[in-house]
Amino acid sequence: MKLKKLLPELVAGIVDAGFEKAPREIQMICLPMIKSGADALIVAPMGTGKSITLVMGVIQQLKEAEGDSPRAMLLAETKEKAFALEEQIRLLGKYTNLRIFTAFEQGDLLYQKDTIYNGIDILIGTPKRLNELMQTAGFPVNQVKLFLVDDAERFYHIQQHQVIYRIAESIPKAQMILFANTWNEKFDLLAERIMKNPQIMEFDQA
Repeated sequence: MKLKKLLPELVAGIVDAGFEKAPREIQMICLPMIKSGADALIVAPMGTGKSITLVMGVIQQLKEAEGDSPRAMLLAETKEKAFALEEQIRLLGKYTNLRIFTAFEQGDLLYQKDTIYNGIDILIGTPKRLNELMQTAGFPVNQVKLFLVDDAERFYHIQQHQVIYRIAESIPKAQMILFANTWNEKFDLLAERIMKNPQIMEFDQA
């Protein structure tokens, strides 16, 4: 996918961040697919540009601030990974007005609820905290159009895969995009349960 086909504000953020102008294979293949609105399960080892592709996809889909409720939810295994995603979105989305917030279980629950209700576009969170927020009606989900999971295979290792199911089943009309470093034998069941005709893509080490 050529840079000229991306949101101009995203292109400006990419250039400012010093990323290579020639897109990687995973970006050329996955960004048009994400833009099309298709569900996808993308397996690519570290170093292939997986996380940057996820970030680009979110910015490209949402484009600008809109409404008061989250329109994208990103699930990350740990607080550290959640904030790393937030940092990347802020870096590449610096020329957009997208509102981003990260929720994690060590943070104050009431403050996190209030921040979300005050209006955000992208909600990033750890599994335990997003699960807690949803169980306590911590935020409306009727405007969520995009649900992404980073390092999806890890959620089976930490016994938090049910959170993926729970969130996905509460936002059945959202586009589901799962990224993983390695294939997990349970991905077939996951795709069947929460995805609609998913595109399944596997990439080799760059």
